Amino acid sequence: MRHFPPRRLICLTEETVETLYLLGEQDRIVGVSGYAVRPPEVRQKPRVSAFTSARLDKILALKPDLVLAFSDLQADIVSDLAKAGVAVHLFNQRDLAGIFAMIRTVGALIGENEKAEALARSLEERVATVASETGAATRRLKVYFEEWNDPMISAIGWVSELIEIAGGEEVFRHLSAASGARERIVTSAAVIAAQPDVILASWCGKKVVPRQIVERPGWSTVPAVANGRIVEIKSTLILQPGPAALTDGLDAIRAALR
Repeated sequence: MRHFPPRRLICLTEETVETLYLLGEQDRIVGVSGYAVRPPEVRQKPRVSAFTSARLDKILALKPDLVLAFSDLQADIVSDLAKAGVAVHLFNQRDLAGIFAMIRTVGALIGENEKAEALARSLEERVATVASETGAATRRLKVYFEEWNDPMISAIGWVSELIEIAGGEEVFRHLSAASGARERIVTSAAVIAAQPDVILASWCGKKVVPRQIVERPGWSTVPAVANGRIVEIKSTLILQPGPAALTDGLDAIRAALR
């Protein structure tokens, strides 16, 4: 028997996990993605999935009232769950507005609208405060954000927005609204031509090796390389479209631009 509001939730990505903890509703979570690390207490929750794969048997054994998933990359998991009779909500936020909407939607789904509204507003105000502090800058550093190194993939929507809010000029912002990562692939020549002052790298959970960036042919003429301004930002801080990006992720970008 399925309950409403749902009492037993499974989160297949981290941003809904962190949102539920911030809402004080973590006791409803009965299963999480293996990549969930925020907050640290989440490590005690049963692990039921990776990012593009999941253990259907484990999910069904936990008898969830609702499973929260994310993006087209989990479409096959969602399909399998739906065929098994599981209720699923698939989020697909790609920008800041989508992140705030996700938080409010999670609240609506669990019957905690007021708490979710308060959380969303507090995060909106935090981001707005940073934007107001950096908005008067007379010069903005040009920033190249590298989400993956081979092929080189530039910033997704919310990351591009946060770079601008932190006081930078994201050099491939025109690509950030693309629906897929393939549309955000950039060439070495394009990066050299953009002449970024700072390179921020977050290789989807893989350790960033600055030497591999420095040694790319022709990149010695890039100001960020010449001046040693290559900064790794942990993917758990910036590549999760949820509270982490709006707090620690934004802070990490701002620190890199100072």
